Amino acid sequence: MIGLIGGMSWESSAEYYRLLNRGVRAARGPTASASCILWSFDFAEIERRQHDGDWEGLAALMVDAAERLDRAGADVIALCTNTMHRLAPQIEAAVPGKLIHIADPTGQRIADAGSRKVGLLGTAFTMEQHFYKGRLADRFGLDVIVPEAEDRATVHRIIYQELVAGIVDDGSRAAYRAVIARLVEAGAEAIILGCTEIMLLVGPDDSSVPVFDTTAIHVDALVEAALAST
Repeated sequence: MIGLIGGMSWESSAEYYRLLNRGVRAARGPTASASCILWSFDFAEIERRQHDGDWEGLAALMVDAAERLDRAGADVIALCTNTMHRLAPQIEAAVPGKLIHIADPTGQRIADAGSRKVGLLGTAFTMEQHFYKGRLADRFGLDVIVPEAEDRATVHRIIYQELVAGIVDDGSRAAYRAVIARLVEAGAEAIILGCTEIMLLVGPDDSSVPVFDTTAIHVDALVEAALAST
């Protein structure tokens, strides 16, 4: 049983559900689907607390959700967002051994591909704070670079003002392509789509170097873990 902490935003949570079911069907046959439980937040509250810096309050919400999924019988738990993995240590302490951290299968996939210097796109929290870049560096030896300040602001704005609202704009796609190109010019050998909504806007065709979609990679790890537990 897979437990999903979602709604951050529901646009990407819907992709998690679709990809999970597609993965289980591919492994188990045409009538198979994923056994899962979803705890879905109202992202308006989460977004407000993020920008207010209320990480303590957010940690309490994430832990409560994880514990509810644990009591409901989840064998593995996924936090369906990159940014909120800032609070992964609190969740891991509450439900030991159950959280599959989104950065771990991502880092392993990149390391296996032979890339070392990688460009990271995500929210400002993910790009600017240590919790995500540090885990990739410490566990997988990756050299993680991020866009310059103006580009970071553009990437963050498009996520919160457009992608979480289901808006996919060609102009924003062009802006992301330009940011990716500048990361490649700065030496990035690969690009991490480090926000679960970014895959709605750009993909492999938008980059001259390999692209690693954290949503799809996370789902692959969840399907593998869930099938192993049954």
